Amino acid sequence: MAILVCAIMLVPGVSAQNVDNSAGFSITPAGDLNLPGTASPRTVGTITQGQTDWYSTVVTSGTSSLTMDLNWGYAPDSLTLTILSPDATYGPYNDLSDGTTNGRITLMASQTGGLSPGTWKFKVYGETVLGSQSYNFVTY
Repeated sequence: MAILVCAIMLVPGVSAQNVDNSAGFSITPAGDLNLPGTASPRTVGTITQGQTDWYSTVVTSGTSSLTMDLNWGYAPDSLTLTILSPDATYGPYNDLSDGTTNGRITLMASQTGGLSPGTWKFKVYGETVLGSQSYNFVTY
């Protein structure tokens, strides 16, 4: 029983270290963010339960990582983030995917040799929302 309890306690820490990993591509928690001056324009949106909002950014050749920050700041509401690169779809990710339940999903995508260049799309989905929920979304 003690082993089972220890194993259960370790799962969130392990999954928080590497959310997704395949063929040299990984998505990991981005940790505490201090937004750089080169961040794409911060998008301010409002979403309701069952609603989907779409965003995109262009990733240039040679880009080694991309950070995504979806922040709604109210943990009782649940939003998800799905990442669509030019060659694959990742997610959906929820509030706990970055290791912390705080009304925020902060993830970093990176790939050995650089990310796939082209248009990356992001799907923000209102999974469980009471009324409407405002949020910020930014990539850099």
